[in-house]
Amino acid sequence: MARHGALFALVLLAVAGAEAERASEEAAQLQVLPRPLVIELPTEERCRDGADEEDAAELRCASWRLAGEANNLAPWRAVPEECAAHVRRYLTGPAYRSDLELVAREASAYARAAATADAAWVFDVDETLLSNLPYYAQHGYGLQLFDHLEFDKWVERGEAPAIPSSLSLYKEVRELGFKTFLLTGRSEGHEGVTVDNLRKEGFHEWDKLILRAPADRKKTATAYKSEKRKEMEAEGYKILGNSGDQWSDLLGYSMSARSFKLPNPMRRRDDMPRRGAQPAIMELLLASLLYHFAWEQPIVEELDVSEAFNITIRGKAKLMSNIVH
Repeated sequence: MARHGALFALVLLAVAGAEAERASEEAAQLQVLPRPLVIELPTEERCRDGADEEDAAELRCASWRLAGEANNLAPWRAVPEECAAHVRRYLTGPAYRSDLELVAREASAYARAAATADAAWVFDVDETLLSNLPYYAQHGYGLQLFDHLEFDKWVERGEAPAIPSSLSLYKEVRELGFKTFLLTGRSEGHEGVTVDNLRKEGFHEWDKLILRAPADRKKTATAYKSEKRKEMEAEGYKILGNSGDQWSDLLGYSMSARSFKLPNPMRRRDDMPRRGAQPAIMELLLASLLYHFAWEQPIVEELDVSEAFNITIRGKAKLMSNIVH
C-alpha cells in the first residue's frame, strides 16, 4: 500500500512539472511590452523640501540671469538685491570667463568662413573689448543704479583692461581682412582717453572709431547704433559680424549677418533713453499717432478766450479720430 502511495506521488510531481514547463514556454512566446518609463518632474513643493532657501535663491537668480541674456526680461536698471551675490560670484569666478571664451570661439569660426574683401565687423567697446569690472566691483556689480557721471570718471582714468578672448578674436578678424568699426556709446569728449586705453591694451588698429556726438545724446542706444551701421552700409560695406554685450548693440536695423552677444548681467540701461531723451520719445509717439489716424477737431460755435490769472481758457470739445486703412 505504501509503495502504491509513493508511485502516485511521483506521478503527480511529474504532471505538475510538465504543466509548469508548458506554461513557461507559452509565456516566453508572448510579446510582453516593457514597462513604460515614467519621469516625474519635481514639483515646487518638493523643490522647497529638497533645498534650503539659499539654494532656491541661487536657482532663481541663475534663471533671472539667463532670461536677461536671452532678452526675455522687461527693461531693468539694476540687479535685484537678492541676486547681487550670485552676479558677483559669476563675474569673479570661472563661469564668466568660460562664457566669454565660448562666444569668441564661435565668432572666430564664423569669421574664418565668412571673410570677404568688403566685409566689415562692428565691435562695441565697453564689456566687449574692454572690461569695466574694476569699476563695477566698487558699485555692487550692477546692484547700484548706473551713474553716467561716476562712470565717466572711471573712463577718464583709461585703466579698463582688455578682455583676453575678445583681444584674440579682434586680432584674428583684422588678419582675415575685415574692416573693423568700433561703435561705442562713449561721448566724443572721451575719444583721446579711449584711443589711449585701447592701444595700451593691445587694440592697435581699426578702420573707424565712432563715438556719440552731441546730436546723438537724446537717442536710444539702439537708434544711435542702427543709424551708424546704416551709414557703413551706405559707404559700401557689408556688415557680416557684430559683437556686443547689450542687445541694443545688436538689434535695430542695418543689422549684421551674424551677431554675437557677450554676457553681461550687470547692466541693461543702454536699452533706455539717455538723459534728456524723454522729449524725443514723446515726439516719436505723437508723430506715430498723427501718421496712423486722421484727426478732426469738432466745430465749436463759441470759444472762450478770456484770461483769468494769466491762464487762457479755451473751448472744450472731444477730439475725434478716423482710422486710416
